[in-house]
Formats: sequence, structure tokens, C-alpha cells
Amino acid sequence: MSSLRLLAAMLCVASISASSSALAQSGGAAKPAEPQKPAAAAPADATAKEGQKKIDEIAEASRVLTGPAGNPECVWLGRRVVSLLWRDDLDTAFRHLDLYDRFGCPSAHIQATFRCIVRQGNIDPKAPETLNGRVHACWLNPGLPPAPAAASAEPNPATSDGTTVR
Repeated sequence: MSSLRLLAAMLCVASISASSSALAQSGGAAKPAEPQKPAAAAPADATAKEGQKKIDEIAEASRVLTGPAGNPECVWLGRRVVSLLWRDDLDTAFRHLDLYDRFGCPSAHIQATFRCIVRQGNIDPKAPETLNGRVHACWLNPGLPPAPAAASAEPNPATSDGTTVR
């Protein structure tokens, strides 16, 4: 009698595991797969637009700049180097700078672009597009005039009450 109970228990376990694996493989109804298609298409469209934007920016730099600074590889690597320098990732910036030099790109353009970025003032760290846009603008025109200082209109805290902010 105990062997009959054991056989019945094994059949129950086998049927439960077979039915659960069949449900797992079927994934339920086909309706949940349909809403995922537009969601998957949206990042693909955004990625395609972002890629096209980068291509257009490199083409613009090639038109505006003369000499090796306008070469696509110099534009791409140089802008990365300047962005990495701004974010204080010096190790990665120097590795990219080695590649930049190996391609025969002008190192003076990196210096002038970084100087332009620094003269423009602080950048919102939570908005990476601000940094990318500023690097692109300074890459095209390193002599860009500094941004007007908004803080100059405010009174100096050290002169208002005789103490300094620490």
C-alpha cells in the first residue's frame, strides 16, 4: 500500500511540474507581447535620432574647421577628451589623448577647447546635454566669449555682514 501511495505522489508531482513548465513556456496570452513592441520601437527611434545628431555635428565640424581638427576622428576623440577632462576622469582622458595624438590631431585644439569650457563657467552635472552642447560649441569656436556672470549682480556675502561663507 505504501508503494501505491508513493507512486501516486510521484505522479502528482510529475503532472504539476509538467503543467507549470508548460505555462512558463507559453508565457500566458499573446496580448502582453503587443504593448512591448511600441515601447521597444521608441528607444530605437531615439537611438537613431541621437546617432544622426552626432553624425550631423561631426559633419558640421568638418565644414567649419580647417586642417586636422575638422577630421571626423579628431572631432570624435577630441570632444571625448575634453568631456572627460571636465568630469575629472583624467586616466580615461589621457588614454583617449594618446589615440588623439596617434591620429595626428592637433593637441593645441584640445587645450583651446578646454580653456573655452572653463571660461564658460560651471555646468549642471545632472544635465549631460549641457556639457555635450558646450563642448561642441567650444570645439567649433574655441574663442567663444565667456558667458556673462549671473552671480555678479548679487552682493558679495563677505561684504554684507562682515563674515565669509564656509
